[in-house]
Amino acid sequence: MTTDLTHARDLDIKDPLAPMRARFHLPEKLIYLDGNSLGPLPIATVARQKDMVARQWGEGLIRSWNDADWIDAPARIGRKIARLIGAKPHEVLVTDSVSVNIFKLVVASAQLSPKRPQILSEAGNFHTDLHIASGAAEVMPNLRLDVLERADLLDAFGPETNTALLTHVHYKTAERFDMAAVTARATDAGARIVWDLSHSVGAVPLHLNQAGAELAVGCGYKYLNGGPGAPAFLYVAEHLQERLVSPLRGWFGHARPFAFEDSYEPAPGIARWQAGTPPMLSMDALESGVESFDGIDMDSVWAKSVTLFDLFHRLVAKYCPALTCVSPLEPAARGSHISFRFDHAFELCQALIDRGVIGDFRAPDIIRFGLTPLYLSHEDIVRAVVAMAKILDSELWHDPRFSQRGRVT
Repeated sequence: MTTDLTHARDLDIKDPLAPMRARFHLPEKLIYLDGNSLGPLPIATVARQKDMVARQWGEGLIRSWNDADWIDAPARIGRKIARLIGAKPHEVLVTDSVSVNIFKLVVASAQLSPKRPQILSEAGNFHTDLHIASGAAEVMPNLRLDVLERADLLDAFGPETNTALLTHVHYKTAERFDMAAVTARATDAGARIVWDLSHSVGAVPLHLNQAGAELAVGCGYKYLNGGPGAPAFLYVAEHLQERLVSPLRGWFGHARPFAFEDSYEPAPGIARWQAGTPPMLSMDALESGVESFDGIDMDSVWAKSVTLFDLFHRLVAKYCPALTCVSPLEPAARGSHISFRFDHAFELCQALIDRGVIGDFRAPDIIRFGLTPLYLSHEDIVRAVVAMAKILDSELWHDPRFSQRGRVT
């Protein structure tokens, strides 16, 4: 293991992203491998939130909607996210949650093709996506949700397909769809795709315009480091913006929200996808998280992700043979986390947390580690695998306290 540690330190010396770690608050001696579930606190966020609470809210009060430009926050932060996903600045809006945005886009997309009855999604997709899609199908006339295995999805696009809801990077295995190829297949069939980018944005290079993607949603609290429950974002391609109207027609999506008109007229462009009043404390934290990527090119983030993954995979294969990797080994086929199958994955995860290595568990038998290049070092990876090997060799995970489950696992 000494040789592995030396190699890791050599990689860290050459790592152009190593200085980015200083942008985050990370507890000393803790190895945080769960940024794909909740990103850490950016140091800049603390001062921003103090200013937001004490000055903008405390002193400015309601005047800050104009004076501090709160009113533009959804579009302004959207423009910053657009750079990370390969979209035009006016195609992205921060609003609501991923779940709410999925509902809005699936319903609006389905309304464009009322004679096509099929909504498609993937078996084993993140469960909220399937729950929301099933609810959308139930409230729309003549729609049904068909949930298929990944291997059968491409052949399922046909004359009945209305809209597909697909997660670009799978939350559990990290399998990644070829967005351009799948989008082309859907387009050839006359269908549309709503892409869930929750495990993609801030982790892998995205080129939505180039891939022909038309609709997408994404999470603000994972790789974007926007804080627990941070607002989400949605993307609507420019050519669709005037054809689609949100089924949740809140006052902030009105063309003239402060005219207080009874009838609804959608705002032009992306602004029509707003619903209620933006949660400004959360918006401000998300903006700070997105700004953690300032000056950083996503290709360099991805290049480091690849080296972190390869190191993790090699070391686990060597020192923890009881674990079976379920993530694709080909970089283009995966996202930025690595997952392993182990019959006692929950207990192993808890034992690691007890040793200061935080990953997470996904039922029934997956232990998952986020590889977040802005603040993880290669040395972190070596030390995490050392801790895991010791736990496995000693069977420390058998300790009954590691089998106690809380409400959040």
